[in-house]
Amino acid sequence: MNDFFDNIPSPPWWTWIFLFLFLVAIWDIFIQKRHTIKHNFPVVGHLRYWLESIGPEMRQYFVANNREELPFNRIERGWIYASAKKENNYEGFGSDRDLYAHQHIFIKNRMMGFEVPSGHPNAAEPTFIPCAKVMGHHNNRRKPFRPASVVNVSAMSFGSLSAAAVEAMNKGVKKAGAYHNTGEGGLSPYHKHGGDIVFHFGTGYFGVRTEDGNFSMEKMKKLVENNPCIKAIEIKLSQGAKPGKGGVLPGAKITPELAEIRGVEVGKDVLSPATHKAFSNVTELMALIEDIANETGLPVGIKGAIGKLDQWEELADIMLATGKGPDFITVDGGEGGTGAAPPSFADHVSLPWVYGFSSLYRVFLNRNLTDRIVFIGSGKLGFPAKAAMAFAMGVDCINVAREAMMSIGCIQAQVCHTNTCPTGIATQSKWLQNGINIPLKSDRLAQYFNTFRKEFLEITHAAGYEHPSQFTMDDVQVNVDDNDLNKSLASTYGYNKAKVPFTGVQDLKDCSYLGGKI
Repeated sequence: MNDFFDNIPSPPWWTWIFLFLFLVAIWDIFIQKRHTIKHNFPVVGHLRYWLESIGPEMRQYFVANNREELPFNRIERGWIYASAKKENNYEGFGSDRDLYAHQHIFIKNRMMGFEVPSGHPNAAEPTFIPCAKVMGHHNNRRKPFRPASVVNVSAMSFGSLSAAAVEAMNKGVKKAGAYHNTGEGGLSPYHKHGGDIVFHFGTGYFGVRTEDGNFSMEKMKKLVENNPCIKAIEIKLSQGAKPGKGGVLPGAKITPELAEIRGVEVGKDVLSPATHKAFSNVTELMALIEDIANETGLPVGIKGAIGKLDQWEELADIMLATGKGPDFITVDGGEGGTGAAPPSFADHVSLPWVYGFSSLYRVFLNRNLTDRIVFIGSGKLGFPAKAAMAFAMGVDCINVAREAMMSIGCIQAQVCHTNTCPTGIATQSKWLQNGINIPLKSDRLAQYFNTFRKEFLEITHAAGYEHPSQFTMDDVQVNVDDNDLNKSLASTYGYNKAKVPFTGVQDLKDCSYLGGKI
């Protein structure tokens, strides 16, 4: 019998391939019911779905031209990558951008630009651009804060981003002298590596949450007392990706670590409502802002994506009547961002940044309130020319999210919502996170910020100014339409930015509220 089996020839290797494909065909035709293509074209039908799955990568690398892709095209991504790696980020043979395209930005250079004198802070530190305003100064907060950098990391939560990504960003902002917004996922251990922190919370109140899901002032006070790295507090009213929409954090994703940071139960679904429980109208919001500021001593601000203006006008009227109000306002663009969202929200709900910010700024400008508020812009502003436009429109700082992610390795795979991010940035997979070299990536984020600020300052000096806060609406022009192709920002958006008090960069450097001094 053994001789019989020994004499049976072994099948050639390729028969196993045919057997496997035969079994796949049986599965496609008789068992699976979900895909018509696989049923009608067994085996080869799988090729269609595989090609579809790698379509974005194929288009990104082989099909789309340099200026075609969204949300960030190849030229924009390449500039960030080169800047972060301290490589050559120049382009040769002139611009390949259509200079007559709709909304193309032109910054007016002066005949003779600003010359940095000897002894000036920028002579020694060409990347030093602190905020021209102090958060909390008008409202006499006990711990005012002047951001030491006009470009900072926007709200991105631990849980949405990986531990390695958050840690790399925090170490990077420390090296760059910037601040790091926690996002609404709470303050994690990965945020505590030396960078200044803006603690951000939304409707889930993660990190400052009661058992029934409401806001806890006691937890807020304790959090601030135990973490002097927190320099300001931001209340999220809405975000550009999905304004007015809540969310559910599935229990399966809540690890013991996440549960401790967010103040929720392990393994239990957590609802983030569409609206806040701690307040239901503008008057109650104002009361909460003052209560948090009084209890913690920190500047308190709000973040929102802009749509209807009636409640913003009500807020401005109350500020005018009481002399109180938020210390800063972050305006998020409706373009969406790192937060996963339904296309109906990301594509259609709330205004893009330029329209939203210009509408909101006029509300406070018309009431002479702009000097009380530090305005922060957030929405694809992480490039020097776009930053110049934003400052000309009235912002005092910008926050960057996706640009910061790209500086530490994001390739715009657009799978942030699937937990399969190939670069380990937007995933909780330990295996994928292991690809992030934290010291290296922190250096790259810091270098991106330094390169950004250096070029931004060079543009500022070319326009004849010492600091970006001095930009006016007439310093920047934008292509509007074929009938009147090119207009100044003032003409396009219907207002002139209020003058920001500015006496010199040296005074900003000597300010006792600068960065993490206090």
